[in-house]
Amino acid sequence: MSFHTRVFAGAGAAGLVASLLLSGPTQAADTPQTFNRIATFPVYLNTSAADAASAEISAVSADGKTVIYTDASGDRIGFVNIADPAAPAPAGVLGLPGSPTSVAVLGQYALVAVSTGADLTHPDGELLVVDVASRSVKRSIDLGGQPDSVAVSPDGRFVAIAIENERDEEVDDGEIPQAPAGWLAVVDVKPAVADWSLRTVGLTGLAEVAPTDPEPEYVSINSAGKAVVSLQENNHLAIVDLAAGKVDKHFTAGQVTVSAVDTEDDDRIALTGAITARREPDGVVWLGADRFATANEGDYEGGSRGWTVFDTSGKVVYDAGNSLEHLAVTHGVYPDKRSDAKGVEPENVATGVFGGRPYLFVNAERGNFTAVYEVTDPARPKFVQIIPTANEPEGVIAVPSRGLVVISSELDDPDNGLRGAVTIARFGQAPAYPSLVSAKSGGLPIAWGALSGLTPAAGEPTTLWGVSDSVYAPTRLFAIDTAATPAVITKDLTVTKDGQGVALDAEGLATRPGGGFWLAVEGAKGPENKLVRIDAAGAVQQEVALPADVTAKLGSNGLEGVAVTGSGATETVWVAVQRELTGEKGTARIGRYRVTEGDWAWLGYPLDAAPTGAWVGLSELVALDADTFAVIERDNQRGELATLKKVYTFDVPATLGAQLTPVTKKLAADVLPALRAGHGWTQDKLEGLTVGGDGQVYAVTDNDGIDDATGETVFLRLGKATTVFPGVFPPADGGEGGGLPVTGAKVTTIVGVGLLVLALGAGLFRLTRRKRPAA
Repeated sequence: MSFHTRVFAGAGAAGLVASLLLSGPTQAADTPQTFNRIATFPVYLNTSAADAASAEISAVSADGKTVIYTDASGDRIGFVNIADPAAPAPAGVLGLPGSPTSVAVLGQYALVAVSTGADLTHPDGELLVVDVASRSVKRSIDLGGQPDSVAVSPDGRFVAIAIENERDEEVDDGEIPQAPAGWLAVVDVKPAVADWSLRTVGLTGLAEVAPTDPEPEYVSINSAGKAVVSLQENNHLAIVDLAAGKVDKHFTAGQVTVSAVDTEDDDRIALTGAITARREPDGVVWLGADRFATANEGDYEGGSRGWTVFDTSGKVVYDAGNSLEHLAVTHGVYPDKRSDAKGVEPENVATGVFGGRPYLFVNAERGNFTAVYEVTDPARPKFVQIIPTANEPEGVIAVPSRGLVVISSELDDPDNGLRGAVTIARFGQAPAYPSLVSAKSGGLPIAWGALSGLTPAAGEPTTLWGVSDSVYAPTRLFAIDTAATPAVITKDLTVTKDGQGVALDAEGLATRPGGGFWLAVEGAKGPENKLVRIDAAGAVQQEVALPADVTAKLGSNGLEGVAVTGSGATETVWVAVQRELTGEKGTARIGRYRVTEGDWAWLGYPLDAAPTGAWVGLSELVALDADTFAVIERDNQRGELATLKKVYTFDVPATLGAQLTPVTKKLAADVLPALRAGHGWTQDKLEGLTVGGDGQVYAVTDNDGIDDATGETVFLRLGKATTVFPGVFPPADGGEGGGLPVTGAKVTTIVGVGLLVLALGAGLFRLTRRKRPAA
């Protein structure tokens, strides 16, 4: 499936014909099918919004209708009813005697590993056998140490528990060895739970790193009864014969040099660095009986930012290298603030067979996504897609019997509107995500994120420009090809001043009729808000300050949108101020700056009432014609609390007074349903809006550069401007856009030329066939 199948309006006639002929959906017979996110369930719904609740590791009941997740923050496990996976429902919690670390399912039982030790120097734990239907504990098995991972053999004969006895990172800077050592616990399963017995397999003396202190992290069991165990801090892997109760093989996870990655936390994604690091695998899963995959998170000293396939001899069959990081950059979810640490931080892996093909799922804890690969040949994985998740995905489990993948996310941060959640994706559906990706430049993906404004590209009907805000430095503009699905960022442009890249908190972007752009720049303080004019190459040409009486009453939420009307001597720049000025409760300002006169006038825009505990403001301004404008008005809420994400229009009065001139607004579109249509964590910052030269209305969310945010960008296609703004753009002349501000050739002209060329091509084809000699 290509990201680049498109009809490029404005291309040459031959190119247009080729595009039209090739634009029909085609899918090769060997193309893997995809997964579509169908639900995001915040687990606080099992208790209350005021309750801190997380979902770390998940399992699914034998009938596939109940998710069981560990919630260490509340010393409990939670249950989610997924009889209808598109509408998950709260199903209660079960309190535990300690902190749950893992859960697996065996028949009617959930097997819950619980840490009960008083501290890290006195680790202890239990394996609780919980009847899923009755939510009752049928047995507690004393483990004698702190457990981390639980796995059940495919035949149900064995349960393996990695007893980590984790190190104290506050002691000797976390250096190991630190007693006591960990081991592998094995439960022999009998028909009666009361007859289950426990034995141990020692793991000391194996690793080159701290051999006296093995810290097993994760375990997976294959059909031959062999458990592969990751000793993360020891950078080691062990294969244990569970029936024999002994280590069959063991080997180092090795180290790898990864180039073309970002290694500095500097508000700039630069794929120019390199690391050499131990893999230090966390999650591990078998791919058949003789190969397994590891998520190389790193914990002690390493982390290779990718994942690896090993065979049972320890040979590396495949290593992801920098590809997982590059996928994050391509999708705009690379966590720059983790660049000097472990990057996207691969956390866990799972596998399942869907549609007759094996798939591998790799969680990126800091990128907030799950990468999906088809692994029919584990030595040549095929990347399929990214499934976006809530923050810090830890657990992932495939449920082929229901055609589902369940991903659990740990972070619960109510102050930032981020909640622990369970994400559910369904197999065999076209995914709504991504809606925007980047192409490559110089062999590397174009780094992007935090898009805060949109504007049409002059003379290119299917191209928009977007701009990033202060999350990244220097400020950059991005060309967006909207003819592609998903839309594609094809190039970027750095804003410069005196020949050097400049960092601006650019919150609005507008194309100038005379060339170049205007930026609306927000500042932390009132006087730092300003208009900035740049040329087509991105160089700053002019800076315009706001009037002192306005900046004196501005808070930290300043300019958010900019628009341009007129040209030459009549060029006029309009700005939107996000929040009320001091003393102007319920009203946001729209400013008019006449370039030739150099003077300001102000409109008063009436804001909707803010929801309890929230605020409402403006985040975009678009000129629809000389005196009609559209704005985005939104609250600052995410997820279930988001209630206001709307587009309004207003007309400018014929005369603007010396004081604040009020305007009347009219609802054009409620965007909240479109933001929720992807079934993710509803984004708060709907910040970009424009009418493209193709007559379509586009909007985009600001992902905050994945800083205190899920990082997901939603690029919306809201429909024809004649439909979204019917009173402004009536198709009176029979044209495609009526009075639309078309920045390129008219769509009717383009289509007409295309049809003419198609007709000529068809005629030439028939003529050629007539003249072809008989065989």
